[in-house]
Amino acid sequence: MKRSSVLQFLLLGLIWGGSYTFIKISLDGLTPALLVFVRIVLGAVVLLAFVGLRRVRIPAFGAIWGHIAVAAILGMVAPFLLLAWGERYTSAAMAGVIIAALPLLTLVAVWILLPSEKTTRRKLAGFLLGFAGVVLIIAPWNSDAGSLTGQLAVLGAAACYAAQTVYVRRFLLQHGLAPLALAASQLVAATLLQGAVLPFTPWQTPTLSWPVVTSIVILGAIGTGLAYVLYFRLISDLGATSASAVNYLVPVVGMLTSTLLLGDTVTWNMVVGVVAVLIGLAAAENRLASLRPRPPAEADPGPPPPAPASTERAPSLPSVRVGGGDD
Repeated sequence: MKRSSVLQFLLLGLIWGGSYTFIKISLDGLTPALLVFVRIVLGAVVLLAFVGLRRVRIPAFGAIWGHIAVAAILGMVAPFLLLAWGERYTSAAMAGVIIAALPLLTLVAVWILLPSEKTTRRKLAGFLLGFAGVVLIIAPWNSDAGSLTGQLAVLGAAACYAAQTVYVRRFLLQHGLAPLALAASQLVAATLLQGAVLPFTPWQTPTLSWPVVTSIVILGAIGTGLAYVLYFRLISDLGATSASAVNYLVPVVGMLTSTLLLGDTVTWNMVVGVVAVLIGLAAAENRLASLRPRPPAEADPGPPPPAPASTERAPSLPSVRVGGGDD
């Protein structure tokens, strides 16, 4: 792996993992609905700028925009609102850890909504281990009602992301849209949708302190805009399978960032739970197979056969998160 790719990979993990801390700080001065609107607008501005510079074509107005609107609701409006509302009642560290369940929920969505995808014993065992990890993280036997409600809202956000991934595959990928065009068009649709509902949401005068302003700018322009440019670049350089491994980094960064900047408490069950989730995910995605020692090759007096051009195979469902920058 090139050094530039390693740096981009780590930077993306820092951006997406730190987003839960910036949501928490932004809530000190903005309502959840206003936070989501500003975040989406800033992300749309950044992505549209890249689309213009690279001369990527946005789809013309037509029936496809109906599917784009649904994808925007599932991947941006709904999960962003659930995350912002949920973090009013639970810590940023907890939110970052719970969102680690996203790839596992995506597996479930694939099994239910895409009958062509087969369920294997390995995938099922990985999911069950990951599910046990999620239950351990939330620890409903120890949570008060408010905290549990917030945690379930974050889990609902992860479920929205998973549903959006399947929806994009079924109804949008066949149109051959460039990834940047797909993400930018969803941000445009999300801006219009969130702007339409914003006047009907609870209102309070924003408190624009420098931590709030800095956090929302980072969350929108970088976490919801620039992060996708990095992600698509990684997919181009490394392939979808390797790029999606950033999901293993996000919850760890989420815990560390919120602990350092907000003083959040990380409990033993959160650590053990997220380890179980990540091991279950690795098992379900068959990543553990690459860690097994291979038997030594037998001596061959003849010349070795030519190596294939590429041995990496993209997953059947690309792990391209065209919805939000959290997860």
